[in-house]
Amino acid sequence: MTDTDPRIPDTGAGRRRRIAIVLFNLGGPDRVESVRPFLFNLFSDPAILRLPNPFRLLLAHFIARGRAKVAREIYERLGGKSPLLDNTLAQARALESALWDEGEVKCFVAMRYWHPMSDEVAYDVKDWNPDEVVLLPLYPQWSTTTTASSLRVWNRAAKLAGLDRPTTTICCYPTEPGFIQANVKLIRWAIVEAAAHGSPRVLFSAHGLPERVVGAGDPYQWQCDATNRAIVAALDIPGLDWVGCYQSRVGPLKWIGPSTDAEIERAGRDRVPLVVVPMSFVSEHSETLVEIGVEYRELAERLGVPHFVAVPTVGVETDFIRGLADLVRDARACGRPVCSQVEGRLCPAAYKGCPQSAGKAVAGAAQAG
Repeated sequence: MTDTDPRIPDTGAGRRRRIAIVLFNLGGPDRVESVRPFLFNLFSDPAILRLPNPFRLLLAHFIARGRAKVAREIYERLGGKSPLLDNTLAQARALESALWDEGEVKCFVAMRYWHPMSDEVAYDVKDWNPDEVVLLPLYPQWSTTTTASSLRVWNRAAKLAGLDRPTTTICCYPTEPGFIQANVKLIRWAIVEAAAHGSPRVLFSAHGLPERVVGAGDPYQWQCDATNRAIVAALDIPGLDWVGCYQSRVGPLKWIGPSTDAEIERAGRDRVPLVVVPMSFVSEHSETLVEIGVEYRELAERLGVPHFVAVPTVGVETDFIRGLADLVRDARACGRPVCSQVEGRLCPAAYKGCPQSAGKAVAGAAQAG
């Protein structure tokens, strides 16, 4: 394959078009000493603690100090750091390979709460001098607490870095076929294992949100439901016992439910084996490897669940990476600054937190949250 291959887009001057793809994720501490500042960054985000300053910063310090010891113990189980960055970098390299025919593609990773963060990555992207930029969150379901927060800090960082290249944002892809099929393949094996111990129940476990966030118009729960139903339809198992639930609750506020631990308790009473799917997570990290893989497994054993299977995240599964590549291709062709998996608005009109809400300037939608 040469640079003159007609399938390779170029700039008209014999040079392949340079496409920078920025992958967003939450991030995690790179050593035990980073745990407390990581937690402070998390809880000082106005999208997470919706309080004015100085109250938000004071409370963030308090929460980070109080949770640091337990969090350090979690990361010590993982070898002293979060595996999220390494896993995301592997996805970045796989996506570059999948997009070889689009031009000269380079994937950058921007984490929200620990390094590499947007402030530094924006300069790296500018130095690479791309012809265009595609922003791709590794959160399949849109939320004002995740994607919108990452985009808000990215837009600020890009402006400070002087990065002014044409930019397209992929806002969400809760039922993208490659994402769904990658989950289906992993879940089928887990169901076969669990079925040896009885008729299994599948728990689709997503990161939770306070009810008031969803009540304010955040479409996250609606999109999670859409993901669950798409996976169940693709599994095509008559009479499949399944439920969507939520994990990782923090603080005194009422969160959306049912909670994953409550569903594990119910499975213990019903004496049914469990298959737990990390539905809103695409990379292994503390919430999948420890919260699901260790803590929920131990809870299930104590409560008499006959068998417990933790399904892996989609990671670098071929179908998932192919799906991400298709999203990039479609976004580059859609002609809109913000594109969902269907190009335009995906969420029902009632969800004001959608970046393509009626009455909201689409060009400014990345500032939402």
